Amino acid sequence: MNHYRRFICKATAGILYLFLFSPHNYLFAQDGQAIFKTYCASCHKPDADFTGPALKGAREREAAAGLPKDWVYKWVHNATSMVNTDPYAKQLFAKYNSVMTAFPDLKNEEIDAVLDWADKYEKPAAVAGANPTGKTGDDDNNSLLYGVLTLILAIIALILLQVNSNLKKLSDEKQGIRTANPVPFYRNKAYLLLGVIVLFLIGGYFTINAAIGLGREKGYQPVQPIFYSHKVHAGTNQISCLYCHGGAQDSKHANIPSVNVCMNCHMAIKEYTGDPIKREDGSSINGTAEIQKLYEYAGWNPNTKKYDKPGKPIEWIRVHNLPDHVYFNHSQHVTVGQQKCQTCHGNIQDMPEVAQFTDLSMGWCINCHKETKVQFNDSAGHGNKFYSIYEKFHEDIKNKKYDSVTVEQIGGTECQKCHY
Repeated sequence: MNHYRRFICKATAGILYLFLFSPHNYLFAQDGQAIFKTYCASCHKPDADFTGPALKGAREREAAAGLPKDWVYKWVHNATSMVNTDPYAKQLFAKYNSVMTAFPDLKNEEIDAVLDWADKYEKPAAVAGANPTGKTGDDDNNSLLYGVLTLILAIIALILLQVNSNLKKLSDEKQGIRTANPVPFYRNKAYLLLGVIVLFLIGGYFTINAAIGLGREKGYQPVQPIFYSHKVHAGTNQISCLYCHGGAQDSKHANIPSVNVCMNCHMAIKEYTGDPIKREDGSSINGTAEIQKLYEYAGWNPNTKKYDKPGKPIEWIRVHNLPDHVYFNHSQHVTVGQQKCQTCHGNIQDMPEVAQFTDLSMGWCINCHKETKVQFNDSAGHGNKFYSIYEKFHEDIKNKKYDSVTVEQIGGTECQKCHY
């Protein structure tokens, strides 16, 4: 009995050892989604043809064509060389008129993780009544409600004061006490002084709020020369923000993509066949007509598939704008601070039209710096090596002096951090 028990323990330990310490980098389906968004989403959809074929069922189609299991690895690592020699690769090129970008650094396990995720992908159901811009109007409604209630209470107070004055007069007359006739409230100096003070306070409140709000445009949503839906591109098609705004992780500015970036996909995508697109006011948008506008700017002829006329830049209207005296660096927040685009821009992947999500005020930024925790690099290499210069804080966390450190503690609220 002891012999079998020892054998089972050794076998279990061996399996665990192989699982935990295998040199292969095992990835699961949840990792596949992240890899898909980073490398594949600009040209592929999981469940439908796009610039390239749908990834869902790709291995089944390859098996049906009699291809070996490792064909997809060779294709991802060097598609260009295969287009000239492989019959199935030639068919893909003839159908989509483009050659897939090579990703020689992707491991076989990572490719499998993407395909596993795509095979299990189900299109998410639309959430009824969603309002991604965050413009609920609750703050404005509450302010109006409080103002109306205050006015009603003030009127009731004036009425009660007048009733009290009349009752006092009746009581004095009943007791034979002669009193002077009460002064009408519109001639009463006390009431007039109170009214002046109230009007002064109300006027001061609105004046100060207007002064504080100068330059702040929360909810600003201009009409663009082309109706560009982030919901369609970043949401439905899951194109990474960095594909179009590559400067966000490397420089101060996120950058507006050139027309050529749009044409990377729209040379092949000539019409819109997705869910209906609507503006905030409920009016419908013809997605195919908007693509035709893009062709006019690019000088592209979709029939001959050639650039046959001069192009011109798209004059996009800027939505998010900070005062000239404010310094904001995208890479410092995206790469170093590891913040998501949604932190400042809201649920951009759900917005048919981009609107400014927050007021981007100084107070809003400082509150974020006070609450956001610094992700120090740990012994396993997780976190951000940039913060290794703050060795004292790192050691204090290791010694349990702090459980975490916020951006404020490393100078995130100092004036010179954001102001020249």
